[in-house]
Amino acid sequence: MSPTIDIESLGFDAGAHLRLKLALQQLAVGATLTVHGAGQDWAGPLTAWCRQQGHGVDFNEAGGRLAARVTRGSVQAGRWQGALQTGAIDPKQPDAVRPRADPAWGLAARGATVEAGGPAFPFRLNDKATLWADSAAALYAEAVAGQWNADTAIDWQAEFTLPDAIEDAVVQVMTYMIENENAALIVPARFLGQLHPHYREVQAVLAIQVADEARHIDVFTRRIALKGRQPGTSTVGGQASLKSLLDEPEFSVVQFLLAVLGEGTFVSLLNFLHAHAPDPVTRQIARLAARDEGRHVAFGMAHLGQQLAGDPALQSRLINAVEARFDHLSGTSGLNEDVFDALILLAAGGTDSAAIATGYARVQGLLQDMARGREARLAKLGFAPESARRLAALHTRNFM
Repeated sequence: MSPTIDIESLGFDAGAHLRLKLALQQLAVGATLTVHGAGQDWAGPLTAWCRQQGHGVDFNEAGGRLAARVTRGSVQAGRWQGALQTGAIDPKQPDAVRPRADPAWGLAARGATVEAGGPAFPFRLNDKATLWADSAAALYAEAVAGQWNADTAIDWQAEFTLPDAIEDAVVQVMTYMIENENAALIVPARFLGQLHPHYREVQAVLAIQVADEARHIDVFTRRIALKGRQPGTSTVGGQASLKSLLDEPEFSVVQFLLAVLGEGTFVSLLNFLHAHAPDPVTRQIARLAARDEGRHVAFGMAHLGQQLAGDPALQSRLINAVEARFDHLSGTSGLNEDVFDALILLAAGGTDSAAIATGYARVQGLLQDMARGREARLAKLGFAPESARRLAALHTRNFM
């Protein structure tokens, strides 16, 4: 005997459909539910609802009372005919991530059953093979746990007074950092709008990278103004170098140029600033920003490691991208001279000849450390030793 419900005088415009839906959810496909009602002409709205939902229905009279027999249909029927059955999988499991995301899934949650007939969303990045990293979810969780509040994590009230030349050097380096972090914010933000939300782990990593860079820009700006200074200089060479990142259309190539080479180099720079910062505020800023940038590099390395394993031809494209960028920037001056001089002063800690000589030697050591870091990351990605050395040397003199 089939289960029975009585919707009494409850109309379909007042919630009767919900009683049917809940009752049918308890039944297997093909099972029947007997429905009684007392409202005026309740059979018509019931028939229309069943047709829309893909359920069968017929009527009979027993004891002078109209009864409906509703046969539960599959979600493949009715308005779900041709629907994308993402709901058949556990959205938390690795195999829930499909190799290619259908444009018709749109903004639906992964694992949702998507009604047919909706608009197609033209997300350009909808292929797992071109954007995925298995560690994305873990990196996002690490990033969430590592978020810091600029108001409380940095002791803005620390008392210090620097010689004008040293304070100006800090300001110039912070000015340089801001324009590079502007690029590091805009690049992932640009791809965010092109990435299918089915790949939500990558979406989350890019989103929190944008938040990280926004916070860095804020603290660098606040450090500039801390002693009443205005920003320093920005050069054509620096701007040209960063524009080449914004112009690159391929996601993996950008991750290579920005994260593996550029931000990896910036981690060395931030560690250098932490070691030679002339004041506690600059030291704290450098330490916290370096930690964030390390995560950005980790995602780039994880992504490129998987991409290269699945597509060995990608290595040639990456080599071509470095060479093309080097040729494109060959007519520029590279690193802002004011930035280079500022780094010498910070490493020197003074302005006499002996201090300047020490500062200069330390900056040369920084450049060598940056090159070794790039070479090591390239080797980890499978580049041959000679190729890794050559590409590390070809990386833009603007660091990013």
